[in-house]
Amino acid sequence: MRQTWRWFGPADTISIQALMQIGVEAVVSALHHVPTGDVWTLEDIRKRQRDIAVLPDGKPSGLAWEVVESLPVSETIKTRGADWEQHISNYVTSLENLASAGLEVVCYNFMPVLDWTRTQLRWPLPHGGTAMRFDLVEFAVFDIHLLARSDARSDYAEVTASAADQAFSKMTDAEKSALCDNIVAGLPGANDAWTLADIKALLAVYAEIPADKLRQNLYDFLGAVIPAAERLGIRLCCHPDDPPFSILGLPRIVSSPDDYAALMRAVDSPANGITLCTGSMGVAAGVDFVGFIKDWGHRIHFAHLRNTTREGDSHQGMHSFFEDAHLEGQTDMVAVVRALLVEESRRRAAGRSDHMIPMRPDHGHELLDDIEKGSMPGYPLIGRMRGLAELRGIMAACA
Repeated sequence: MRQTWRWFGPADTISIQALMQIGVEAVVSALHHVPTGDVWTLEDIRKRQRDIAVLPDGKPSGLAWEVVESLPVSETIKTRGADWEQHISNYVTSLENLASAGLEVVCYNFMPVLDWTRTQLRWPLPHGGTAMRFDLVEFAVFDIHLLARSDARSDYAEVTASAADQAFSKMTDAEKSALCDNIVAGLPGANDAWTLADIKALLAVYAEIPADKLRQNLYDFLGAVIPAAERLGIRLCCHPDDPPFSILGLPRIVSSPDDYAALMRAVDSPANGITLCTGSMGVAAGVDFVGFIKDWGHRIHFAHLRNTTREGDSHQGMHSFFEDAHLEGQTDMVAVVRALLVEESRRRAAGRSDHMIPMRPDHGHELLDDIEKGSMPGYPLIGRMRGLAELRGIMAACA
């Protein structure tokens, strides 16, 4: 597999020089400064390529931007709003500009309103490091008491709602503000940052969009952009919902192997593909990753290899979880990597030019010097280096 690393641009706390020392083979990046729905210009794309390929002293880094994560899909597209056609046109223009710059793999997601969601960004671990965590009671505090969503309480088991009541009664204003910021303000790579008022307004829009309609909106989006992707030689790959269950009463439509199977069949094109994220899908119990890769590996264009551990009781598929070490969570990472290597062998035998699947270690723990550096939550240096080293070991053993 192609060993890549997510880099957030010049503002990232980790330099391109550090990536050279880590030994990654390519870079995953995006133009986070461009407002969602606007065109990514060729000039901006070329600048990001230079930021990666050329060091401050003018010497080549030997690295290149190879995977786009993410070219965000606007809420206008997701809801099929009044300016849908213009947003689709802008998306296609961005794809054309990316193709002109030589980029071929474009990751995106179709999560309504909130992108990937956590309640704690630096949850203390027993060994002294930190991890990101989704605590169901804390999220219920946000939903029932801070956002005060109508009928929110009915979405939770009574034991969870009661625990949220007790927790809220003891929270300081600073703790309430921090919880809101963690959930609403946006995480690294998130499409947008919202206020509570924004969230409430969007929830009112989505009240008229059940899961089947949102799914059709996704199919309509792909129906409009996949012909352009095919023409341009671009492979789009949809990232799964994170977490893979409904939050804030919003529908989730790309959460399971069955969801992906429906998506692949609905728009049956090699340009319509999958971002395999073991951390997101693995939050749900019983996911057969090996079977999924056997069935749909030919449509996997990108892989996020990370691990999670579920905690506590589940209610309607919802539960707490935290980001575990790459080899210590509830997903059998050895089996996943072995299955992906088998898929790569199939591709080589078939003569596919994309036989090597780009992957990256994801959502590492903050460890050692990471803790003092204020890295982007989920994207520290040492924690991800540990994950990449472990994944390299599996790859070497399975080769």
